[in-house]
Amino acid sequence: MASTQAAEAAEVPTDNGSPNSQPPAGRTQLKEPQLTDQTRLLPHRQVIIVLFALSLCNLVTTLDQVIVSASLSTVSSAFNAGSVSAWIPAAYLMTSTAFQPLYGRLSDIFGRKAAITLAMGIYIFGNLLAGFSKSIIMLIVCRAIAGVGDGGATSMVQIVISDIITLRDRGKFMGYAGAVTATGYTIGPIIGGALAQHVTWRWSFWITLPVALLASVAIIFLLPLKPVQGDMRSKLLMIDYVGVLLTLGACTMIMLPLVWGGVTFPWNSAIILGPLVAGIVAVGVFCVWESKAAKLPLVPMYIFRHMTVVGVYICMFINGYVFFSMLFYLPQFFQVILGYSSTRSGSFIIPFVLSLVFAALASGMWVTRTGKYQFIIYFGFGLYAVACGCITIFTAQTSRVVMVVLLVLAGLGAGVTMQTTTVAAQASVERKDMAVVSAVRNFLRNLGGALALPSSAALLNNAMRVSMNSFSLPSDTITTIINEPALLRQSSNLTSLGITSTQADFILTQGYNKGFRNIFILNSALSAVAFVASVVLIQHKELLRGDEDRLKMEAKEALRKEKEKSKISAQTKTEMGANTPTNSGEDIEMDPVAAVKE
Repeated sequence: MASTQAAEAAEVPTDNGSPNSQPPAGRTQLKEPQLTDQTRLLPHRQVIIVLFALSLCNLVTTLDQVIVSASLSTVSSAFNAGSVSAWIPAAYLMTSTAFQPLYGRLSDIFGRKAAITLAMGIYIFGNLLAGFSKSIIMLIVCRAIAGVGDGGATSMVQIVISDIITLRDRGKFMGYAGAVTATGYTIGPIIGGALAQHVTWRWSFWITLPVALLASVAIIFLLPLKPVQGDMRSKLLMIDYVGVLLTLGACTMIMLPLVWGGVTFPWNSAIILGPLVAGIVAVGVFCVWESKAAKLPLVPMYIFRHMTVVGVYICMFINGYVFFSMLFYLPQFFQVILGYSSTRSGSFIIPFVLSLVFAALASGMWVTRTGKYQFIIYFGFGLYAVACGCITIFTAQTSRVVMVVLLVLAGLGAGVTMQTTTVAAQASVERKDMAVVSAVRNFLRNLGGALALPSSAALLNNAMRVSMNSFSLPSDTITTIINEPALLRQSSNLTSLGITSTQADFILTQGYNKGFRNIFILNSALSAVAFVASVVLIQHKELLRGDEDRLKMEAKEALRKEKEKSKISAQTKTEMGANTPTNSGEDIEMDPVAAVKE
């Protein structure tokens, strides 16, 4: 394995031409634990079988995101939670984000199958409890638990694909897996809206559990990966526990001020600035710990020496921010401004998600065919910026056809940047760093999404508060309207709120609609930043390492030997059942070994 890694280091240069992924001088004195190389390039038929199991995991996480986003308004009304309801998706994304680097290392230490099975189990447990929640606090906590599992499932799909498929073919097969998620993106909004409107919001959290259970069973029986070396004690000692605590603490302390700022507490208050500063300090401590003290760091700092990796990370942070902002606030816009039901508002974002999946599939095939990915990434972020800028024109009077066209353009821009950026990052590092690089890429994308939800809520809520200042409304009324703006569309509620229909229309157009516009102005600006970062930082890398044929042959040979062992084991059991010869233990034990050697 050492010779293979040395050959890879010579074949894959870094952005500055130096040997790939060599730790800086500050880390040379630390002896990193030896990990098992889990690369196993499977034949085409076996890849299809494994992709089926992985696609089920993708389907689960996709369904969860869109179903919960479509039913969020109903959940908020059920608990009278209002702006606090932003913590339902935010807590889920926060824990999903914080634990993704951990799963990258857990899969290195314990094996891919163990890590992804653990993730699916935690997801099932968290969502099962979420459906039984009796309070908004319990719901937020349970969703945070489910997010711990989601973080692992999301990262592990890409990590396993990087083990079993060559770098050049990876975009195509990731696209195939993404095509399966089209089912989730298509039916998820409709299912979420229908469950919330006609059954109960609790099924929004339970509906994915049968699929999650099926995915777990499929992973256990269909994923033929290499076993990892070492006993349980040595594996547990390899985990970077300090890094895990610092990651979770930093994410929590940075998100809290964004949820509270301008809504619960003033932005310049100590309770806002204190956690924010502490979170930034925690990030600094994490970087120092990972680079100087951690024996097996969650995030090796030397991966940031690659310009392409840094560019991908910047772009995917922005991609996550804009994507999750759209996914959660577009349905709400259709409900509040257009007066659509939960079901109809959920179905109205189908053009966005379908075009996204189509673009992801098409771009993956293009990369496989040409080996090029730079132009696609540039084009994607450029189109994303333009589409988000155009979405700022959305009002109650905007043509529905225009809305659909702009949502399709936004989906195309988002889709072509999904898998291509993953390929770009993985092409810049050695195989031994692929799991970590992929996990950090997903970590930053989810971090962007986790920050998008509370910050977008702050923009929206602050705009509504400003629009109500001239009416001299009681603070309780202002809070009620901010918590549930859909009340303004129901004339029966206006009397109890003490406002007129004219005032309600003013708050909707000058408050809510303006806040929505501010969200997409920010999304457009960030997408433009991603476009510039991709042009400046993301460079072309050769997608063929030169050892693909050898690794494919090794994988075929390993599969052949496994089949022989299974056949011999079955024959041995049959013979033992039919005969009980004297002193035959040695013969029974020796024959399979000889057969395997032959």
